[in-house]
Amino acid sequence: MLRELGRLTRVYDPFYAPDETVWLRQYDFVTASEVLEHLHRPAAELDRLFGVLKPGGWLGVMTQPWREPDALPTWSYLRDPTHVCFYSRPVFEYIAARWRAEPAYVGDDVVLLRRRD
Repeated sequence: MLRELGRLTRVYDPFYAPDETVWLRQYDFVTASEVLEHLHRPAAELDRLFGVLKPGGWLGVMTQPWREPDALPTWSYLRDPTHVCFYSRPVFEYIAARWRAEPAYVGDDVVLLRRRD
């Protein structure tokens, strides 16, 4: 979608686009759409993602956060075997504090994290 708007983009996916050179540059904006729930080592991967953001840059995350404890047994994300970790607003607040970012919530499933330094 960004390319269609004429934006210069780089793509990384460990299986479908394993271009390791993406980690050698810094970016104004990084997206992780439906990615974080698949990470076996989320802290290490968040280190990498925040590490390539320029100061003031944004990490855009889209994932379905866990909201209601009573709904957990029927939550579709829990039944997907590729989903190995789950997020909620308090988890994103922790991420923001840990990686020195300011969170902004957009709708139900998107959080934008702006790197402070």
